[in-house]
Amino acid sequence: MDKGKIKVCVGLSGGVDSSVAAYLLKQEGYDVFAMFMQNWHDADPTLHGDCEWEEDRFVAEMVARKIGIPFYFVDLSKQYRQRVVDYMFDEYSKGRTPNPDVLCNREIKFDAFWEIARKYGAHYVATGHYCRKEEIPGQAGDDGKSVFRILEGADPNKDQTYFLCQLTQKQLSKALFPIGDLVKPEVRRIAKEADLPSAEKKDSQGICFVGKVDLPTFLKQKLASVEGDIVEVFDAFYADDPLYQWQQNTLTGLLKPGNSLERTVHYAPEEKILTSDGEPLGESPYGEIGLTDEDLDRLATPVSYNITFETETYRSGKKHIKKTRYKVNPHGVIVGRHEGAQFYTIGQRKGLGVGGHKDPVFVIATDTEANRVYVGEGHNHKGLSRFCLKVNPEEIHWIRTDLTMKPGETRRYRVRIRYRQPLQGATLLMRETGLYILFDQPQRGISPGQFAVWYDGDEMLGSGVISK
Repeated sequence: MDKGKIKVCVGLSGGVDSSVAAYLLKQEGYDVFAMFMQNWHDADPTLHGDCEWEEDRFVAEMVARKIGIPFYFVDLSKQYRQRVVDYMFDEYSKGRTPNPDVLCNREIKFDAFWEIARKYGAHYVATGHYCRKEEIPGQAGDDGKSVFRILEGADPNKDQTYFLCQLTQKQLSKALFPIGDLVKPEVRRIAKEADLPSAEKKDSQGICFVGKVDLPTFLKQKLASVEGDIVEVFDAFYADDPLYQWQQNTLTGLLKPGNSLERTVHYAPEEKILTSDGEPLGESPYGEIGLTDEDLDRLATPVSYNITFETETYRSGKKHIKKTRYKVNPHGVIVGRHEGAQFYTIGQRKGLGVGGHKDPVFVIATDTEANRVYVGEGHNHKGLSRFCLKVNPEEIHWIRTDLTMKPGETRRYRVRIRYRQPLQGATLLMRETGLYILFDQPQRGISPGQFAVWYDGDEMLGSGVISK
C-alpha cells in the first residue's frame, strides 16, 4: 500500500523520542497526525506531583506545528485512574510492588488511546519506544495470520521492551516503533538538525503520565498510615531456618559437578548493557531438574521472618526503677519504626531512617498483616537474594502465543525482573501449578507484583506477574 494512504497516529508526549518518531514517519511519507494524552489532573486530590503536563502539551503542539501534522488533545484520565492508579493502590495495599508503566502501555497507550485514534481513521499507533517489531507472514496452515515479534532496541543501554511485555498480538499488529533502530545520541542529533522544539528536552521520570512523585506521600492519600516495627535480621536466623536450609540443600543437589552455590549477589550498579548483545545463552549450571510441583513451589517461596521478641523487667538507676526491655534475640533486633509496611518494597534502601550501621540497610521483606518491615545490612545480605520465583497460571502472558509452553516443558531463556536489569540466564519450568523460573545466579530484590520477562535471543516472548 502507498504510505501516503496509511494513516498513523503518533502518541506525542512533548519528549524528544516521540517527536523524532513523528518526524521520521512524516519523512517516510505516511499520513501522520499527533495526539497528546492527558492521563492525570494535577488538581486531583489524590496526588500533587510535579508533572507539568501543560508545558508538555505546549511543546508537543509546537513539535506538531514544526513537522506540519495535525494535533489533537485527548483526556484519558478516567481510564487511567480506573485501569492503572486503582491497580497500584490495590497492589500496594497487599504488600506487592506493581509496575504502573507496564499497565499504562497495555491498558492506555495501546488500548484506550488506540480506540480513539481509530475513530480518527488511524491504521496504526506509533510511539517513541526503543524497541523493534518484525512480522512473520502467515502461512496457509496458520490461517494466513501473521505473527508479530517484538525485539530489543538497537541502543544497548536504552532498550524499553520490558515496558511492553504485556502487549498482545492484536496490539502489536497496530503498533509502530520508528526509533527502534536508533541509539539515543542519534535521536538527539535528528531532533536538533530538524530544529524540533523538544531537541534539548530532558527525559521524563517517575510514574507514567503522573510524573516524579514521592511514592509514600502518593500512597498515603488512599492507604492508612499505621506505625509498626522495623526488624533487622541477623545471619544466625538463616542457619536455623528450615526453609532456607532446605532451599540451600536442594539447589546444591541440582548443580552439575564442578559448580558451586553462591547465595548472595555481588553488588554492581545496573547501568550496564541491557540487551543480549549477540552473546549465546550459556549452559545451565543445573543437571536434570526432577523436582515435584510441591518442591518447585517450596523453592520459589520466600523465607518467612516470624521472629518473636520476649520482654523482661529490670531495675535501673540508684532508685532501682522497674523498666521493661526486649531480651536479646540472636535472630534479630527491632531497630526502628515505620508508618506502614505497605509503603515499602523489597530492595528499598532510602527512607528507612535506620542508622548506626557500617554498610547500607535494605528492606528484605514486608508483612502487611503483622505490619512489620524486615531489613538486612549490606549488599550481600542473604535475605536480599533468591534463585527461584513463581508466576501463577492466570498471570502468564505469551506475546508469541505460538510458542506457549505446555505443562511439563522446560526451556532456557534470558530473564529480567525489573527495567534496567541486565538479562539473566534462567531455566523456565512449566507445571500445572504455574510457571517456575530458576535462575543460574541468585537474583537481588525479587518482588511480588513486579513482572518477570523472558527473551529468546533479542526477542521478547512473554511475561508474568511474580506471585511470591
